[in-house]
Amino acid sequence: MTTTAPSLRERRWRPAGDLDLVLTLSPHRHGGGDPTWRRTPDGAFWRTSRTPDGPGTLRISASGGDVLGQAWGPGAEWLLDTLPSLLGADDDVTAFADVLARAAAPGAARTAAFVAELAARHPGLRVGRSLRVFEALVPAVLEQKVVGMEAWRAWRWLLRRYGEAPPGPAPDGMIVIPPPEVWRRIPSWDWHRSGAEAVRARTIGNAARHAARLEATAVAPDGGCAEADRLLRALPGIGVWTSAEVRQRAHGDPDAPSVGDFHLAGLVGYALTGRKVDDAAMLELLEPFRGQRHRVTWLIALSGLRPPARGPRMPVRDYRSF
Repeated sequence: MTTTAPSLRERRWRPAGDLDLVLTLSPHRHGGGDPTWRRTPDGAFWRTSRTPDGPGTLRISASGGDVLGQAWGPGAEWLLDTLPSLLGADDDVTAFADVLARAAAPGAARTAAFVAELAARHPGLRVGRSLRVFEALVPAVLEQKVVGMEAWRAWRWLLRRYGEAPPGPAPDGMIVIPPPEVWRRIPSWDWHRSGAEAVRARTIGNAARHAARLEATAVAPDGGCAEADRLLRALPGIGVWTSAEVRQRAHGDPDAPSVGDFHLAGLVGYALTGRKVDDAAMLELLEPFRGQRHRVTWLIALSGLRPPARGPRMPVRDYRSF
């Protein structure tokens, strides 16, 4: 790690294998106008974060097989120290190979071969971990049981209202997420203005009271996935879907499929059997890939296979008019 200016720190890192920055970083983006995530015309990725050391801005670019991280603010060193984890350095791809080999047993060989083919199309996909649980939790709660457009609108509104300007030369419009204590104090009328109803507001406010315990799971020696799931699902308003979404991003959990997702079971069922299925049947189909079920669902989502569109779509609601 080097310091090139009083407020700028840099780190150059070389991944051990293929790395697709677009795929690996995309789960941390919540909508096209996410104020914490940006990709600029020069191909660089920008992220803002509230680290254990304070707010920070991170710029990530790649050249010649190396990744260059540049960071500003009190959280700069933390962001650079954890840059490899964010980009999947802790993602055990050999474990995925072992799961594929195990799944290629009689009865699941065709499915295993199909998943292996999908993986070969995306050799640089990595399940990274941000190590910031509350930052993953807030947008996940906002995305509960609503279409993305509705959730992302609320996310942008709340950050613009309560977030802070990022350190360094971040692109215009970027914002650092406010700390948990601020989320606890957001009045009901501002939740309403954002478009988030009282249930999601209470869920986030209550989770903010337990933020320290949740954050500790991300740095546990065993990865903290099981403990995070236990703590998250003990909180009112947080179920299996929200827990999975948080663990995917904050803990890099490759075995956290988003059970309860409006589309996922249909995608998985159609890709693997040619027909849509429910969550229970999806989990049965994914059982041969236990340990890597989230990665498998991600690869299926990237395959482009979609069941025929029939029936009504989930509507975009606007609680601000209620």
